[in-house]
Amino acid sequence: MSIKKPKRFPYGIHVKGKHNLTSNLPIEILPTPESVSISMSQHIGAPATPTVNVGDTVVKGQLIGSANGPVSANVYASICGTVTEIKDFVNGLGQKQTHVTIKNDGNDQELLFEPLTDFSAKAMIERVRLAGIVGLGGAGFPTDIKLSPKTPVDVLVVNGAECEPYLTCDNRLMIERSDEIYKGIKYVQKILGVEKVVVGIEKNKPQAIEIFSKFDDLTVVPLKKQYPMGSEKHLIYCTTGRKVPIGKMPFDVGCCVQNIKTLIACYQAIELNKPLTQTVLTVSGHGIVCPKNISAPLGTSFNTLIEYCGGAKDGVVKAVAGGPMMGKAIYKTEQFTRKTDSGLLLLLDGETDLCKPSNCINCARCAMNCPMRLMPMYIESFALAKDYASAQKYGAMNCIECGSCAYNCPAKRPLVQSISNAKIKIREMNANGK
Repeated sequence: MSIKKPKRFPYGIHVKGKHNLTSNLPIEILPTPESVSISMSQHIGAPATPTVNVGDTVVKGQLIGSANGPVSANVYASICGTVTEIKDFVNGLGQKQTHVTIKNDGNDQELLFEPLTDFSAKAMIERVRLAGIVGLGGAGFPTDIKLSPKTPVDVLVVNGAECEPYLTCDNRLMIERSDEIYKGIKYVQKILGVEKVVVGIEKNKPQAIEIFSKFDDLTVVPLKKQYPMGSEKHLIYCTTGRKVPIGKMPFDVGCCVQNIKTLIACYQAIELNKPLTQTVLTVSGHGIVCPKNISAPLGTSFNTLIEYCGGAKDGVVKAVAGGPMMGKAIYKTEQFTRKTDSGLLLLLDGETDLCKPSNCINCARCAMNCPMRLMPMYIESFALAKDYASAQKYGAMNCIECGSCAYNCPAKRPLVQSISNAKIKIREMNANGK
């Protein structure tokens, strides 16, 4: 057993966890839905290209979307059935994405890969790529690229922090499926060629800490309950003491960070020969009749999840895809689960602030709480003035969009949204050489 005392990063915030709604609830397997609508854009990079046509019969695990370019990911059918539609669908965030809709035919057949006979790093990375695995902590970056760092790494950091309020699916996975996580760790460890593995888990998950402390070859780091502890750069510092410089990546300091769900997906692809077809997420909030942790096929309607949890209570004022800090408020629940989904929240009036924003009062709370040491008030001001060059100068691209600034803003300014929009405009500006 190896337990290491963590370092602490300054700044950041403390938020009410709200984990008690689901932390003691085992993961439930959702009955196969009548239909699924699977997005071709479930990752950073180019959308996958549909490989099926309307009228085709498909089985679970069959390729329905092929990776399009070096930064993209394959997409697989999550149920058996008939392809009824392939069309653009506007999701709850207002984004237009191509979806493949499959109507369930009641078949339980599953298509698997041929078993691996070569367990070299190259062969296992190729299997991860083929399986369509991306970062399942929310980023959605193709995992095969992350497992091929530009410079050698010597530490694998396992992200078990799960610092977002309400969300408990990672905690339940660490409790219920620790053996799968451990096997995933060993495969990734072999791919990277590293000897040291540190597992960062917040102290509010004592059962998970106890379970992983029993593995002799892992170093468990019980982390202070602090937001945003799950951020890669802050997690690396707290578990290893290494600082990732501005503009650099974890591999630049010899680290590779992998999320709990990603490690399970790697194990299933390499050892069980399964592509990524499921997601585990927390459906919670006081607006849900029976909050639950659920394993659901990719492409499951949010409305199906809500119905499975007993429906929505009266008085729901906001629906959020993800956690309340980094998740996105959605204007409709007619959307479908994706690889990177970790939560669906229905919130009542007392759980979210509906006050209209007022003018900035120059209190500097946003700057004092920013874990990246930025000045959000200035970046927002430049963004609203469409002065994106100045926004970039003040570090907009270094913002991790954690929401700490907006959480503590007495004027209720939508700081994160403004900075996020500025980042989009800056990328467009840089791409056009301006």
